[in-house]
Amino acid sequence: MTDPTTTLNVDLDIQEILLAASQHNIPKLRQLVRSNQTAGNPVNVKDPETGYAPLHAAIAACEADDEPNGVQTNGEQADEQRGVVEAGVATVRFLLQEGAIWNDLDNNDETPGCLARRLGVQELYEMIVDAGVRAELLLNRLDGYEEIGGDEDEDEEQGQEESAEAGVEQTVDPESVPQLVEAVAAAEAAAETGGPDVTSSRYLDSNLTFHNDRLLDQDQNGVMMAWETDIMAKSAKKLLPTSGLRALNVGHGMGIVDGFIQEQSPAEHHIIEAHPEVVAEMKRKGWHQKPGVTIHEGRWQDILPDLVGQGVMFDAIYYDTFAESYADFREFFSEHVIGLLEQEGKWSFFNGMGADRQISYDVYQKVSEIDIFEAGFDVEWEEIEVPKLDGEWNGVRRPYWQIESYRLPLCKYMD
Repeated sequence: MTDPTTTLNVDLDIQEILLAASQHNIPKLRQLVRSNQTAGNPVNVKDPETGYAPLHAAIAACEADDEPNGVQTNGEQADEQRGVVEAGVATVRFLLQEGAIWNDLDNNDETPGCLARRLGVQELYEMIVDAGVRAELLLNRLDGYEEIGGDEDEDEEQGQEESAEAGVEQTVDPESVPQLVEAVAAAEAAAETGGPDVTSSRYLDSNLTFHNDRLLDQDQNGVMMAWETDIMAKSAKKLLPTSGLRALNVGHGMGIVDGFIQEQSPAEHHIIEAHPEVVAEMKRKGWHQKPGVTIHEGRWQDILPDLVGQGVMFDAIYYDTFAESYADFREFFSEHVIGLLEQEGKWSFFNGMGADRQISYDVYQKVSEIDIFEAGFDVEWEEIEVPKLDGEWNGVRRPYWQIESYRLPLCKYMD
């Protein structure tokens, strides 16, 4: 039987930590964090009513007061607000160093970064974005360690120290690396509804439903939708600015981007598609008879090494798959593109990572940019406004796009 006195003490400890965070009282926070015996990391405790963690509390306290305070002038109010934000910056920095989780959700489904953005505190928002980038890069690295079987005590201890600095709980599964947007949205939908997890193998074995405006898997996850058309058109024209180029598209889906590639009159147009029903639909529509088209049936992981071995080269490469992880995507551009892309060629991808909320999209853009740079490529981004999609998600398990702008990437070899 739980001792009510113990429960009361724990609740008081949580409120004390949250109060110190909201007051930007770092000495008090430090004392509480060092002495607190609540379960888990004290900097990640939650207020039961709001769901606020200390990061939320510290950021919420920076909200500007719209009402004039006494006879203060505008300049005095600005100085006072600046002082509050500076104290908030110091407190957020302390909490992140102590292992606060950058994307913890409150009861309004807001992360600390979402809260900072809504309140217009850009400096705090950027701090949370940077913490998210550090955390995701670290998890990617830990995932790599796991793959090669490295489990020495020294490596584990170093990873734990870096985890705390990045704002990652040491209990986080190293496999929780960022995924491409469709996989993330589908996985979260499965968790919310108790449905099956979405994996590449499950998708490839599933029965698909083809509509004029969407392609759904058997669990009603959106594989591709017609609202992406403008994005695909701009991507194809950037990749193939002139006719007579050689193009490769990985992932046909509804064939939107391949249609625009055809409009650019390529000399060669290779398409890799893994799902047998999509391949059958392609042939039903006569894609195998279109000018320059070669259809490769199967997974790109099996097909690309053969193309490299044959010395096949391309001027333009596009990547848009479903239910694959960020690790798959990173393998694609770091291991295979370099063997397929001409020196003056360009490549791109459907940039939908984390597009269910702005902060995740910003984090994953920076993560991918760093990894793309390390693979030997420069990337330029073009901002494209996305139309309102309120009516687009009827019959789809979960919206996978909920932000205002799409950032179109164009990658090429470094000079």
